Amino acid sequence: QVQLVESGGGLVQAGGSLRLSCAASGSIFSINAMGWYRQAPGKQRELVATITAGGGTNYEDSVKGRFTISRDNAKNTVYLQMNSLKPEDTAVYYCNAGGITTTPYRPFQHWGQGTQVTVSS
Repeated sequence: QVQLVESGGGLVQAGGSLRLSCAASGSIFSINAMGWYRQAPGKQRELVATITAGGGTNYEDSVKGRFTISRDNAKNTVYLQMNSLKPEDTAVYYCNAGGITTTPYRPFQHWGQGTQVTVSS
């Protein structure tokens, strides 16, 4: 069993910063890509940023230059540093991780429970 636990959400004024963390635990052999997604009220869940095990990153256009995704492979943790936050960044942010479990060796793809980020104008 694999669990993802997120932390770091909250309320911030426009222009402020927040740092989200997501720690994976359980029967993990390896983790490949990790990522952050968000879902605003009435909208579909969308990709924010992803990072590979080797550190390759990909960002949604609206967050480029403002958000930075990083990971600590030793801790099975992914981070999202969010700067210059805007009201339109308000959403529930979810982390996602995919990899291989320990014996039996099976692929997994899991979501965290979500953390609320609210940016006031």
